[in-house]
Amino acid sequence: MSQFSGHRQARRRTKWVNGALIVGAGPSGLAVGACLRQQGLPFVILERARCVASLWQTRTYDRLRLHLPKRFCSLPGLPFPGDFPEYPTRDQFVEYLEAYARRFELSPRFGEAVTAARFDATCGMWRVRTAAEAEVEYMCHWLVVATGENAECVVPAVEGMCDFGGRVIHSGEYKSGEAFSGERVLVVGCGNSGMELCLDLCLHGAFPAMVVRDSVHVLPREALGKSTFELAVQLMKWLPLRLVDRVLLAISWMKLGDVKKLGLNRPALGPFELKFMQGKTPVLDLGTLHKIKTGKIKVIPGIKKFLHGKVELVDGRILNVDSVIFATGYRSNIHEWLQGIDLIDKDGHPTREFPNGWKGSSGLYAVGFGRTGLSGISMDAAKVAEDIGRIWREETRQAKHIIACHRRCTSQN
Repeated sequence: MSQFSGHRQARRRTKWVNGALIVGAGPSGLAVGACLRQQGLPFVILERARCVASLWQTRTYDRLRLHLPKRFCSLPGLPFPGDFPEYPTRDQFVEYLEAYARRFELSPRFGEAVTAARFDATCGMWRVRTAAEAEVEYMCHWLVVATGENAECVVPAVEGMCDFGGRVIHSGEYKSGEAFSGERVLVVGCGNSGMELCLDLCLHGAFPAMVVRDSVHVLPREALGKSTFELAVQLMKWLPLRLVDRVLLAISWMKLGDVKKLGLNRPALGPFELKFMQGKTPVLDLGTLHKIKTGKIKVIPGIKKFLHGKVELVDGRILNVDSVIFATGYRSNIHEWLQGIDLIDKDGHPTREFPNGWKGSSGLYAVGFGRTGLSGISMDAAKVAEDIGRIWREETRQAKHIIACHRRCTSQN
């Protein structure tokens, strides 16, 4: 049975949205709302959680900081406070987002999870259903999807996981290594989260082993007195991307040494070429490599299967393990509720190449799916608001013209 039919029809309320409907009150949704507010355009923000930026508030670890300097992470219209450090903490970023919502008078409708959305060609509008105390159907001309790439945790299926018997969590449930002190902890994943969790575990007296199945670029967070990201941006103004990557890899080798000796093989593509082509973010080292070099963190290959209290690796070794943390990322849930879309592929990525992945057809927009971080979110939010504003003003002029013509005709009669 279609999600847009059934016996609940009698209890459903319909609400008309005079403007854009934004789904998601994370950084993406807040940025779009602020840009629309600056243009004087009406909008409604829906959020399934009970707070703004729920991912940051409920599914991040205590030691997390922004990986890039704050000037690259601010949202449109409001810089970070001057007394915030160069790399704000998680709590400071949440504080900033809450202040951002107050500054632009953004009032999301919390506790409204979108269950289905489709474009109704008959009336030329989007029909968006939510599940709250009572089912509501919103109707709007413009739908902005801002739920992002990190809506749902990803935990791969591994043989024998049910027989393991120990603690198994996703990194979204991890808060501090204090809860794992003295334990042998297997961390599956070697991205920024996996690397930092291993460091945090180590600092709290745990004994982490990190599973590295794929190649990975590890760069120093800062180089030549600048953040590595800022240095790359400056170099790209003058040099081709591949040459920029060569410069960064040379600097990385001088600062970090040959990471291949640590069991970390680099991809064939350079770090920023890989980022632009496949969306894979390089790891910024915060001290994890030093712990690997001193033997405090072990680097191991992929998992073959779990045993009771143990794990068998693909190379045949068997390790005793107390707990397992899957730092295996997140995925979008957009295809679970948005029907008939041409903007986002099955993996939750834009079907159009950067920087044109923000606009679809029939008034559909997407922000936060371009794998370009907070700076990309800000750019896309401004484009979406500008486009909606342009259409709004054109339609307003046309409506005024029709009304004026009608009045002239009426007066002549």
